[in-house]
Amino acid sequence: MTKTERTVAELMLEQLSMYGVKRIYGVVGDATIGFIDALAKQDQIQFITTKHESTAAFMASAEAKLTGGLGVCTATMGPGATNLLNGLGDAHADRAPVLALTGQAPTDKFGTATPQFINQQDLVKPFAAYSANLASPDAAVDLLEKAVGTALRQRDVTHLSVPKDLFMEKTTETPRPLAEVLEGTAVFTKESLEKAADIMKSSKRPMILAGSGAAGSAEDLQKLAHLWGAGILVSLGGKGLIEESAPLMLQGIGEGGNPHASELFKQADVVLLAGTTWWPEGHVPTDARVIQIDRYFNQIEKNIPVELGIAGTTEEVLPLLNEHLEGFSRSDDWVARCQDVKEKWARDNENEGNSEGYPVHPSRIIRALDRTVAPDAILALDTGDNTVWTNRNFRQTNQTTVFSGYWRTMGFGLPAAMTAKLIHPDKQVVAIVGDGGLQMVLADLLTATRYRLDITVVVLNNESLQMEKDKIDVMGTKVIGTDLTNPDFVKLAEACGWKAFRPESVDRLESVLEDAFHLGGPALVDIKTAQVFFPETE
Repeated sequence: MTKTERTVAELMLEQLSMYGVKRIYGVVGDATIGFIDALAKQDQIQFITTKHESTAAFMASAEAKLTGGLGVCTATMGPGATNLLNGLGDAHADRAPVLALTGQAPTDKFGTATPQFINQQDLVKPFAAYSANLASPDAAVDLLEKAVGTALRQRDVTHLSVPKDLFMEKTTETPRPLAEVLEGTAVFTKESLEKAADIMKSSKRPMILAGSGAAGSAEDLQKLAHLWGAGILVSLGGKGLIEESAPLMLQGIGEGGNPHASELFKQADVVLLAGTTWWPEGHVPTDARVIQIDRYFNQIEKNIPVELGIAGTTEEVLPLLNEHLEGFSRSDDWVARCQDVKEKWARDNENEGNSEGYPVHPSRIIRALDRTVAPDAILALDTGDNTVWTNRNFRQTNQTTVFSGYWRTMGFGLPAAMTAKLIHPDKQVVAIVGDGGLQMVLADLLTATRYRLDITVVVLNNESLQMEKDKIDVMGTKVIGTDLTNPDFVKLAEACGWKAFRPESVDRLESVLEDAFHLGGPALVDIKTAQVFFPETE
């Protein structure tokens, strides 16, 4: 039987489609012309062209975070590849499986002084679990399978560079599906968790810190908190995991969390980390015994003083721990202290969220969003003052939040919102951004216009890099460079084909947001925001 001949680029796209890839984000460049040609000739994978390669990488990272599947981005050699790095850093830091496909110098110019050449394997080494340069058309299937398999199994970034001429070389190789890996469940029994249970039973002041990795275990977490008498705190990724009304749910910890919970947490004698690798320095006990449950425990490299690590899912482990704790004599005094902290913050938070004045207090803006966004909305957070105020004042229920966790890069919010809308066209998508973060990706307002993406960008406009200003104030050092020179965001958005709004009073917040949410196209809400010192700044 005669084998079908296709170009390397066509082969790679067929294989990626076989792996379930629906979108590739990128910018066209000279070294990827063959790849772009193949993209244009097929309709299985959509090419989303962005204004800047960092946006493409942010969008690929957001895709991986929102779907759990592979995000893919592409760029040309040299400056195109280097521009991807910020988004690849975000994906690497948050364990999001992303594949970067970059063009490279032609094979007869590889390693020479040809313009834009750089050893890309060295370039991406800090972020990529696997990187290779394609040297032969017939190796494309093997390398792509290795790159995708590594990204998905290790939850990390991988990278392939392809010389410009090889994209259009012919090959008779055949795309093949990714080898299926059956992970099954970990072999846990009630007896195998006796050591963890013994540590937990020794506690008089227990606490649970939960994150996005415990998303499927909300009921078991609440049961554990009840049996053990433990307060529940959550990372930003764990917001909305448990209903705010749950008796021992104390909300967040650290910057943007429940400010009364910090001192309580410092007194804990045993802490259970469930599905989170985040450890809020300065808000935690120094001598507590720490148990951590994480599916990828062997990959955790965070500075957490763990005494006992359990490599498994919370769905597998928590039910067995609950069996161990049946009949446990919990401390009623500790439970009462947890409930007191919960009630005190609920009162304070309600008052703070109803702050008056114009420019608008950031808490009031977040409370307006809390009252108006859809129950199943997707919130894309940029990094900055907007992040901590959202964490502090947004009472999340069934909404999904996507953000830059460990990398904490500015400029993530708008790209993540666009990706969210491409994945979930029927859901309301709202980006909550600061004026500084938005200015880093302003050109990509036109990307939302190009693809007619019905998203709303809410700008907390305080004409300042407020988080940095607050930290400088705390340190007592001299301030320079934190004041922003802002455009008129309303006019700018309108020039890009968006509808734009600016509420002129605090009383108009909710109504303006409602108008923006129901437009049926990209909308921007520019809110004059008070420069408020964030109370938990360190």
